[in-house]
Amino acid sequence: MFANLKQLFNPKNKDIRKRILFTFAALFVFKIGTTIVVPGVDLDTSNLKFLEVINAMSGGAFEQASIFALGVMPYITASIVIQLLSMDIIPYLSELRKQGGVGQNKLHQITRVVGIILAFVQGYLYSYTYIKSGTPVQYLLYSLVLTAGTALVMWIGDQITKKGIGNGTSMIIMAGIITTLPNMFGSLWNELINHGQGFISILVFALFVIVFLGIIVGVVFEECAERRVPIQYANKSTSVLGKQTYIPFKLNGAGVIPVIFASALLSIPQILAQFINNSNFSLFVTNYLNYSKPIGFALYMLLIIGFAYLYTYMQLRPEELADNLNKNGGYIPGVRPGKDTEKYIKMILNRITIVGAVFLAFLAGLPIIFEALSTLKTSISISGTGLLIVVGVALETYKQLESQLVSRTYSRGRRGRR
Repeated sequence: MFANLKQLFNPKNKDIRKRILFTFAALFVFKIGTTIVVPGVDLDTSNLKFLEVINAMSGGAFEQASIFALGVMPYITASIVIQLLSMDIIPYLSELRKQGGVGQNKLHQITRVVGIILAFVQGYLYSYTYIKSGTPVQYLLYSLVLTAGTALVMWIGDQITKKGIGNGTSMIIMAGIITTLPNMFGSLWNELINHGQGFISILVFALFVIVFLGIIVGVVFEECAERRVPIQYANKSTSVLGKQTYIPFKLNGAGVIPVIFASALLSIPQILAQFINNSNFSLFVTNYLNYSKPIGFALYMLLIIGFAYLYTYMQLRPEELADNLNKNGGYIPGVRPGKDTEKYIKMILNRITIVGAVFLAFLAGLPIIFEALSTLKTSISISGTGLLIVVGVALETYKQLESQLVSRTYSRGRRGRR
């Protein structure tokens, strides 16, 4: 690890260092945007607790009602919707998905357009939660500003992907979450140490930090955990250069998408309650669809587990996987090709997904439980979902950077031997 990172300071890797600096510069621009509040409107953010996931992923911009309040969430929602519709639901999108690079570019363009449309719709609905007794012009103004902010964030993400390091959208989300951590620990220190009870407060602060670090370790383990199914090919050795061929199935194959799905689904009735302003409907939503209540919390957990299964099977379709193995002359030792292979893959996915889904639900429910049991400010919370995003993006970015460094070192070594 450290040997590869030392290659960053090699004069021949100047372009990689430029990419890293460009990434930091772009993220700095994003952070500045999260502090610019939408002008000309009277904002009320007291009723936005049900949108904590969106607020965390926007780096606190949603709570501050900044021009980047929606962040890349509309784009993520659009990409998920397009991905779902391309699963043999809309024939045109299905054909694009099978056309390789050209089709993927067209799907990307469609996703961007849908993302902008969703940004305007979401911005208009959220304006009713921000602005009390506003005029139609104020609501429209706020919607247009949020839409423009989302378009700018999407462009920044594209620039990071092209000229920087890692996936731009993921890097923006990770940066937004990381920037909220110093403020959280500062608030905790101020509340416990400066206004606390001496030694006991220090112990509580230390316990909070230990639990926080323990969650990070657990998330790293969960992100790296995978089930490796050995694969053998006809007329070929079981290994190449001493390495066994296998299919890796991640413990959490869906990532944080199920949490986003579940949060978005539960936020719709609460946004409608603000929009409709009906007392009976608002009371029903507060009592049964608010995840700070027992029924809402249980529904939230079930939705996360259900979406984890749905998205995992969307990403890793056992039928296609078994068919591709058969076409390439591959098979799982001890399992017949075809239907038996498909059933075997489904069995493995069911077993590992339930573990990953329960762990994901635990991470998502942790800040809710912490807030219910703690008397600290709502800004001080153990966000397992945020840590899951940060760790996942950090690991993927490191792997990408390490791969580039190793590839360059190998290429130089071959040229040197010539």
